[in-house]
Amino acid sequence: MSHDLSGSGHGHEIHHLPELDRRSLLVGAGAVGSLGLLSMLLKPASAFAATSSTAALPGFAAFASSVKVIRSGNYYLVESNGLPSHNMMVGIKSWQQQVPTIKDYTGTNAWSIPTTPVISKAPISAKNHFFRGAIALAVNGVPIFNALNNRGDDAYLAGELDDWGGHCGKADDYHYHVAPLHLQSIVGRTAPIAYALDGFPIYGSTEPDGAKVIGLDEFNGHFDKKKKYHYHGTSSYPYINGGFKGVVSEVDGQVSPQPSAGAYGPAGEPLRGATITGFQKVGDNHYDLAYTLNGGTYHVNYTATLDRMTVAFIDPQGNVRNEVYQRKAR
Repeated sequence: MSHDLSGSGHGHEIHHLPELDRRSLLVGAGAVGSLGLLSMLLKPASAFAATSSTAALPGFAAFASSVKVIRSGNYYLVESNGLPSHNMMVGIKSWQQQVPTIKDYTGTNAWSIPTTPVISKAPISAKNHFFRGAIALAVNGVPIFNALNNRGDDAYLAGELDDWGGHCGKADDYHYHVAPLHLQSIVGRTAPIAYALDGFPIYGSTEPDGAKVIGLDEFNGHFDKKKKYHYHGTSSYPYINGGFKGVVSEVDGQVSPQPSAGAYGPAGEPLRGATITGFQKVGDNHYDLAYTLNGGTYHVNYTATLDRMTVAFIDPQGNVRNEVYQRKAR
């Protein structure tokens, strides 16, 4: 989705903003939000019906009403619509002009997590790999991308993330770029808040027994007393798994297999000076995003389904421009 109501160009370099004290929000503020944001559109994974069964994977139970876990062969298949129950977008100061929309992460397009992760003989760092796609999946069904954006900049420090550590990509797909530490207050310290796509769990800011986290390696992980490996979410870089201690397949700069989000239209560009100040659900799959720019308040009022998005761009004087986008085939 791309639009411009400001009358100015968007092709600018994003500079790192000063470190803001929003980590307290990342840790604690995200647990409460509008449950109405879920609007789940799950469908049976018929492609796997013959060989799959519902599975219990620690952490996901807290979101069983919106996230489905299926075991099929060597993978757990996780289905969701990609939207969290907490609010989104508020606090972004470097906006790419994309908005959250539902996704069809189901069936053959579900997320794949290895059932038996294997330590790699050649672990891969996320400092120079995986600038595309997700590297982990939160237990609320929201994907987690590399802490570094596709330019190699820390997305958090660049002001690109909301108060919950997320934003939207070119396919209007909501995802995190830092650990969703706020989920620990929901799932408890004994359960993971996410799983890396190599299959190893990601715990919150404490060990499962409540002990302080020490001795993390370059991937933000370590072995426990039983010689089992896991990652941790932290409030500083790399925030989440800093690559993969486990075996993964990298294809075209991203982990494979991986779902496709399916874009609606041309990708947006950074809107210099805009700050997102409000985001609310106003109906079924209907949202209103508010942002300020040059002293004025603008609105992006939109309805998005799996096939189509209709958008009303509203400027401070109340002028409206309407656009309709069809989702591209996966």
